[in-house]
Amino acid sequence: MSLGRVSVVMVTWRTGPHLREAVRAVLAAPDVDEFILVNHDNPPEVEAELRVMADANERMTFIASGGNLGFSKGCNLGADQASGDFIFFLNPDAVLAPGVASRLVETGETARRPWIVGARVLDKNGREQRGARRGLLTPWTALVGFLGLHRLEPVFGRAFHDIHRERDPVPPGPIRIDVTSGAALMMRRDDFNALGRFDERYFLHVEDIDLCRRVLEAGGEVLFEPRAELLHYGSTSEASLFRVEWNKAHGFRRYFWKFYARFPQRVMTIIAIPFIYGLIVARSIYIWVRGWIEGLVRRVRGLDD
Repeated sequence: MSLGRVSVVMVTWRTGPHLREAVRAVLAAPDVDEFILVNHDNPPEVEAELRVMADANERMTFIASGGNLGFSKGCNLGADQASGDFIFFLNPDAVLAPGVASRLVETGETARRPWIVGARVLDKNGREQRGARRGLLTPWTALVGFLGLHRLEPVFGRAFHDIHRERDPVPPGPIRIDVTSGAALMMRRDDFNALGRFDERYFLHVEDIDLCRRVLEAGGEVLFEPRAELLHYGSTSEASLFRVEWNKAHGFRRYFWKFYARFPQRVMTIIAIPFIYGLIVARSIYIWVRGWIEGLVRRVRGLDD
């Protein structure tokens, strides 16, 4: 027996070749009643293909946003058009498996409202990706994570605990958590609207953490559902690494300024933000240099062959 209609909302900006696979998977899922795709300035040929797919399938609605408006605003645009009882926000490089959407709904309806349920997101090698089950983000836990201070936990205790849980044993069923990933996030549409939807001041990243925080502050629950698994390629868009990471840093700053405004929390926020910006920039440079070196090694080996 169906608990209600499910609307999938997907926002895409120059996602790359995995977009087609993601769209086809949603259209093939029998437990998805409606598919809203928000197009943020994809190449003309990709946009034309998406329009053809929408015209051929009455469950799919194509929305041209007119430009890259950001993830939060794109999700809200899609939610405006959704008519389902439940909204499933899904990344454009995530491949939905049949039964995942209905599993998330069933789990969510056992929780205290307003609720969010996140899926177990796997990479192409079947390993759980970072982000789908996390502890509470604070200025301190952010510094612990960015500086790798979680290695000090055996000596100094839980104060240095890593909020990321993907290395923990996989639970047999749903568990309560503080944060789940916006890559595959389900909630009731009326609760989403009542909470004020995604905060559009986040352009990319941290908007999911913000929404989970508001659910908890409203007395609801955030759940991780390990039995709902899906493939997520990740990092497939044409956006530069520096731009993505810079938007992430802005997101952290906005989140901390929003939720940690009182003394002495504000002091910790002021201390943490410069470190976070610097560490994110350093991480971007490291990843870029590592990729350049790996590419050079592959080219040299190719010449030798």
